[in-house]
Parts: sequence; structure tokens; C-alpha cells
Amino acid sequence: MKEKVLSCEGLPCPQPVLKCKKAIEEESPVKLKIIVDNEAAKENVCRFLKMQQYKVQDIFQQDNKWEIIAINTKKEASDNIEEHNKTLKDFKDKQQKILVFIAKDRIGQGDDTLGAKLMANFIATLGEMENLWRIILVNSGVRLSIEGSDVLSDLQKLESEGVSILVCGTCLDFFNLLDKKAVGQTTNMLDVVTSMQLADKVISL
Repeated sequence: MKEKVLSCEGLPCPQPVLKCKKAIEEESPVKLKIIVDNEAAKENVCRFLKMQQYKVQDIFQQDNKWEIIAINTKKEASDNIEEHNKTLKDFKDKQQKILVFIAKDRIGQGDDTLGAKLMANFIATLGEMENLWRIILVNSGVRLSIEGSDVLSDLQKLESEGVSILVCGTCLDFFNLLDKKAVGQTTNMLDVVTSMQLADKVISL
């Protein structure tokens, strides 16, 4: 079985994901072993592999390193190509996809208490927005996704209704909040850029 080993220790986000992307595009290996040295990279790589139709078979942890073993399942997926194409077409035919990009945990400048209240009101009202597709949280905005956040229940409700929520892994790690995230998927800058490209409209705060 053809195996490709990618050593991604010490690489900043989103370099581990980009290395996986390059290996898959250029070689399409049957088996991939990726070595990373932080939990955010582990989550991002595993999610990317799933999107690329690779099945994560095992994850081995030793000290501060993780070995991710994944198998290419594209041959199995090809049996369902007709269904896949229909799903892709339905996705493209959606009327509009609105992306909300939140880079802080409050709105505006001036009084922080007021800014936090405005953000809470904004998140609580987002459910009224038609065609809301995805919310991306970066920088201090990731604090909205953690345990104890005033808007956590509102974000969880949006996610349960089908809104995709992506939370910056580098930002969570910077603020030491990786283990406190309670909603959304840990993401990387490649996902952020791709989401902006796919969206019909981007609203930034």
C-alpha cells in the first residue's frame, strides 16, 4: 500500500493543511501519515482529510505529538458519484450564501459593556437573517464560542438550525481557550479564505 508521510511539527496554521492538500493533489496517496505537534492542527487536518474523502483510521499521541493515519476512500465514493453530483448541484443552486465574519467579542469602540451588549443583541438577532450560511470567529471573537459566553446558547441554536460556525484554532490557542470551545468547528486560515470565496456576501464586524 502506497504511504505518504508528512512531518508538520512546528508549522503554523494553515501550513499542515496546505501540505496535506499538496500531497493529495499531486500524489493522491492510498495511505497518509501526518505528524503534528498541536491539537488545533490535529483537528484541522482531520477535518480537511474528511472533506477530501480520506478516512482517519487511527490517531496516536505521544508526548506533544500526534500521528494521524488516514486511508483514501475515493474509490468507494466513486460508486456514489451520481448522488454526489446531485448534492453538489443542489449546493450551487442555493439562492445566496451569507457569511458573517466576526473579529472581536464586542461591537464598536467606546464603552466595553455597551459593546458586549450590542454584540449579544446582534448574535441573538442573526436567526432572522435570510440565507445565513456561515459564521467565522477570529481574534477575540473566538471568546463568543467558549463555555460561559453570554451568546453561547444563541450560537448553539444557530448551529442546530444548520448554520456553519468556524472558530479560528490559532486564536483559540493564543488565548489558551482550545479546551473551552463549546460550539462550532476549529478552523484555519485556508478555510477562512475559501469560505469568503464561496460566499455571495460577506458581512464583517
